[in-house]
Amino acid sequence: MLSNFLVKTFVKNYKNTDNEKVRTSYGFLGGIVGIIINSLLFIIKLSVGIIAGSIAVTADAFNNLSDAASSIITILGFKLSSMPADEEHPFGHGRIEYISGLIVAFMVMLVGFQFIKSSFQRIINPEPVKFQTLPFVLLLISISFKVWLSKFNSFVGKSINSSALKAASIDALGDVVTSSTVVLSLLLSRFITFPIDGYIGILVALMILYSGYSLVKDTLSPLLGEAPDEELVRNIKDSVLSYDSITGVHDLIIHNYGPGRCMASIHAEVPSNASIVYIHEIIDKAEKEISKNLNIHLVIHTDPICVKDKEILKTQQELENILNEIEIVKSMHDFRVVGEGQHKNLIFDVVVDSSKRGKEISDEELKNIISVRVKELSPYYECVITIDNDFNVI
Repeated sequence: MLSNFLVKTFVKNYKNTDNEKVRTSYGFLGGIVGIIINSLLFIIKLSVGIIAGSIAVTADAFNNLSDAASSIITILGFKLSSMPADEEHPFGHGRIEYISGLIVAFMVMLVGFQFIKSSFQRIINPEPVKFQTLPFVLLLISISFKVWLSKFNSFVGKSINSSALKAASIDALGDVVTSSTVVLSLLLSRFITFPIDGYIGILVALMILYSGYSLVKDTLSPLLGEAPDEELVRNIKDSVLSYDSITGVHDLIIHNYGPGRCMASIHAEVPSNASIVYIHEIIDKAEKEISKNLNIHLVIHTDPICVKDKEILKTQQELENILNEIEIVKSMHDFRVVGEGQHKNLIFDVVVDSSKRGKEISDEELKNIISVRVKELSPYYECVITIDNDFNVI
């Protein structure tokens, strides 16, 4: 496989993708290959467009030129994002990779807008398109180049989990569709006199715009703070629960500061009667080992949970039975009882299912419903409730 050969040849220690230098080398390779392929395709298609007098082919050629420029920006993005942390950016510069992807997306959209204008002019003032065998064959060859480039970018993007290169792969696949449409336009011009070239040019330009829009959406999402990867969430939870004396986890929050730069915090439930020193050793060990294994920076907060007091355990079970009857409530955590004698505060967090919640019930209304039900257990209980949405607390 050519992709494997290129990686093994030009990326030193290519298997160690967690290493920042190795990851940057992957990014440079992807960018350089993109520049070479897209520049070659620009020359081929521009020549075909001039020879055949086709605005659709010419539009597709300049789309490839913008892809070459995009590859240059991708290289710069990898270079800048690999800069070490400093006082102003204590978590590094990893998000520059997302910003570079955003710039690439806007460049793609600019090309699309330009060729909508050019294609519209061709519809108003049509010119004959000349079909020739050699240019037609060259376009077919260019499509095969784009198919390979899409697979190569996908391979490299998945190897280092790069949203920029994954987006480049999708963009290249979109170009395959675009170029195929252009080839169809050139082929049809041989058999019909209708000025289809301008209309196909607009179709190509719209495809370019959609491709740019998709890239904007994909690169903007992590900058805004998208939901974390489900596999990473599962791995963090399972890893923390694998340690002795940790009986439950909740309130997992993950911050993404760029590919390979994640900071996470999680609450771990531990027995309240366990030694503080012993629990500290367990938590400290878990933080270090999980951070290393998952390539993240993990901070664990301990929540002592009563495991022996019969009254507290009974009250907790009764409360869980009440919450199970409320459809929008998914789970409860951080339950504790504060106070002495008959007057006690039940303090706990409730996670609600945002997809079922709708706008019918507010946080205060939900708290009131739970409090009323708890009062039925004992008129001396007072509830102190924190409402968490399931998309905020994992």
